[in-house]
Amino acid sequence: MLQKAGRSLGHWLRHWPRRKIIACGGGFLALLLIGVTTTGYEILHHLNANIQQDDISGLLGAQPVNTHPQAENIMVVGSDSRDGLNPSYGTGLVTDQSDTLMVIHIPASRQWAEVMSIPRDSWVSIPACEMGDRQLSSPTQFKINEAFAIGNLDGNHTRLGVACTVKTVEQDTGIYVNHFIVVNFTGFENMVAALGGVDECNPTPIDDPNSGLRLSAGSHLLTPAQALGYVRARYTLGDGSDLERIGRQQAFMSSLVSRVRSELYNPLAIYRFLDAFTSSLTVDTQLGGITGLYDLGQSLRAIPSSKIAFFTLPNHTDPTATANVLWTQPEDGQIFASFRDDVPASGSLFGASTTTASGSASKTEPASAPPSTAGHPLSVSPSPSASPSASPLAIQARTANQSICAG
Repeated sequence: MLQKAGRSLGHWLRHWPRRKIIACGGGFLALLLIGVTTTGYEILHHLNANIQQDDISGLLGAQPVNTHPQAENIMVVGSDSRDGLNPSYGTGLVTDQSDTLMVIHIPASRQWAEVMSIPRDSWVSIPACEMGDRQLSSPTQFKINEAFAIGNLDGNHTRLGVACTVKTVEQDTGIYVNHFIVVNFTGFENMVAALGGVDECNPTPIDDPNSGLRLSAGSHLLTPAQALGYVRARYTLGDGSDLERIGRQQAFMSSLVSRVRSELYNPLAIYRFLDAFTSSLTVDTQLGGITGLYDLGQSLRAIPSSKIAFFTLPNHTDPTATANVLWTQPEDGQIFASFRDDVPASGSLFGASTTTASGSASKTEPASAPPSTAGHPLSVSPSPSASPSASPLAIQARTANQSICAG
């Protein structure tokens, strides 16, 4: 079947040379929105069968108003499950929490896109959620990755975990979530192997005894095992924080995008990559499986990589509990408003003036500004009326065309 798949993809690529695979994402693997089609029904059927589809619509309750139906917000969860992985990547570890969380905003205009990473240690309000034993959990304040774990308290229930995560994100940000994608680690090494490795650049040597990752300073073509260690490593790399790991994951994602594009005319490599990628996915039924991913990718293919921005939600450490990450206000509230209003949060990257969603000038608060109060729900007020040209904060971000060696 692989040879037949290669012939089909090869035929398509030869006769449609201007077609592109569009990929964007963030976090450990983040999201790949891939536009691909074939002349072989068997391939399409196989890739679609790889994808697990879940309906969570009955678990969400009241959702925020979707003020821009043509825009899309896609929540991406990196599952912390290590099922099937080499035990050298960790044993006796909690496997029911979300390792990575982001929201991808795709505007109605399809002229740009943004990937917002939410730190897993963010201290938030988690609403009541259905658990595996069909009981409702009590509302609580805790780290945001606990929302995914709540659905898995009585066995592995990805559907319940992702539903609780969507409810939490929607409640605490006011952002309407159109779709979700859960990516599991089990297919990661196969994705990298299909591409013949992925480039990485580190300014200082890496010696991580937990993952066995040892790299000299400089550029490297990572093997599948090295790549997994690179995106998973935390405590013995850099300052050991999840925030620094998010930065590495975003940089790796940019490199993965470039690597996929470089293999466009290698049909067997692309097929193997898609096979591994789809095998690691769980998506909502409304997205529509492989055809939904394809349709979405087709609508994005004209967006240049310079118009795809990655950023981490501005944050600071709780001075009374340093393991907790607090969202910085008013900046984060303005970012959430920009997602709701369908205007760029990182407008300065896209060559626009730095203004808020309401069009007024924005000033970033100094690092010494008083922290927001931990343990209280984020108050979400209706977003102001926004003009299409309005561009909010100048935030630290990376576009998909920037080198992973860039600061």
